[in-house]
Amino acid sequence: MHSLYEPVGALMRTVARDIMMPRYRKLATDQVSEKTPGDFVTIVDKESEALLTEALAKLLPGSRVVGEEAASIDPTVVDRIGQGTCWIIDPLDGTNNFTEGKSPFAIMIGLTIDGAREAGWILDPVTGRMCHAVRGEGCLVDGERVRSRQSGALPKAAIATYFMPPDRQEDVRRRAEGKMEIVAIPRCAGEQYPRLFLGANDIALFERTHPWDHAAGALMLEEAGGKIARHDGSPYRLDVPGTGAIAASTPEMWDLARTILFD
Repeated sequence: MHSLYEPVGALMRTVARDIMMPRYRKLATDQVSEKTPGDFVTIVDKESEALLTEALAKLLPGSRVVGEEAASIDPTVVDRIGQGTCWIIDPLDGTNNFTEGKSPFAIMIGLTIDGAREAGWILDPVTGRMCHAVRGEGCLVDGERVRSRQSGALPKAAIATYFMPPDRQEDVRRRAEGKMEIVAIPRCAGEQYPRLFLGANDIALFERTHPWDHAAGALMLEEAGGKIARHDGSPYRLDVPGTGAIAASTPEMWDLARTILFD
């Protein structure tokens, strides 16, 4: 457990209680806008990120902060990830779900040193579930250590095809047919990763790999015994731009997913 486990967790719960949940299913039309077509941002995203950015910087003096909304305005802030100690924030993961008045959605915070994943926190504001990991120390869910495992005989795969070119979408579906049980994606990385290390899903295929979507969850998955890597097997690094990643509950399941979907 990280030395900042409690203060960071308390901060996230404050954001959930004071900013997020009072507006759940109560957003006004003028509190929602689009950054790009289909990619929404709300007043909750903005206010949550502002509070988290200020508070996290104070928790670790000299640390840098990269937030999703700040990066949408100035993409160069992502360069901070490879420079010393850096917090990576997704202030409201699953924004589209939130705007539709449904869960899941989450608050996610990752801590990196020179681009390497060091610690992560994911809070589900609706259930209160807190997931946490520290590099080399395992993954905790509500304070209890967890180990990832296969869900059953036929791998359950959550395949995010929305951002893929149409021809690739069809190719992935064709390859998976009969070899995987395709399950619905939660449209929230803060829920998808727990589904992997808690045994609900075996495989997740991501097309977009923004740091704020994966900083916390990728570390948790690895610490629980799972694996995430680029499609070609190269490491997924937060400070190296790229597209596409496979996440799986075990290294063996990762190899199977790679063989089925890309060989």
